Amino acid sequence: MKHYKRSLGPVGTNCYVVANEKKECLIFDPSAEGHKIMALIKEKGLKPQAILLTHAHFDHIGALDEVRDRFDVPVYVHKKEKDWLGDPSKNASASFPLGPVTAKEATNFWDVEGEKTIGSFSFSVLETPGHTPGSVSYVFKEDDFVISGDVLFAGSIGRTDLPGGNHEELLESIHKKMLTLGETMLVLSGHGEETTIEREMDSNPFLNGFM
Repeated sequence: MKHYKRSLGPVGTNCYVVANEKKECLIFDPSAEGHKIMALIKEKGLKPQAILLTHAHFDHIGALDEVRDRFDVPVYVHKKEKDWLGDPSKNASASFPLGPVTAKEATNFWDVEGEKTIGSFSFSVLETPGHTPGSVSYVFKEDDFVISGDVLFAGSIGRTDLPGGNHEELLESIHKKMLTLGETMLVLSGHGEETTIEREMDSNPFLNGFM
């Protein structure tokens, strides 16, 4: 399994494309600049199967409709954020000076965590709320990486001062879900560089004394 990253938009939100040997792919968080996402997919000769959201904040959905319309694929988000895509007050775009961001409703909704299959892809969905109520992380155990959205960063954690944020809930998600994935697990975050569970356990100042 291969993964590709593009850091896009005004706040540098990471979009990931995960591809298998059949040249099929899943698109995670089409954040902005849809033409760059589509150029990557064309360059690698990939066939998108679905779009998966870690959560529905504006900076993770800016190119959602553009990419969805181009490839005609289903969109997955947690059911707790079903109505966030079209509501700037919930997706936080109303709180920033960049203007309102909206997208059409998703087609599929996660309502329970666990093992999932889309086409020939198998992965786990973890409910990791705190940054938002419906934040989820996507675990590819056999390939030893997790797409964590804005839950855990290299040297930091997600902010909790936006609508629906909860600091204590976020720390619980990190402690009970993320840190149990194994020290070698590669963390592909929604912003910044990749990291590992081991690195964050050893040096993340927000987790100091937490383990």
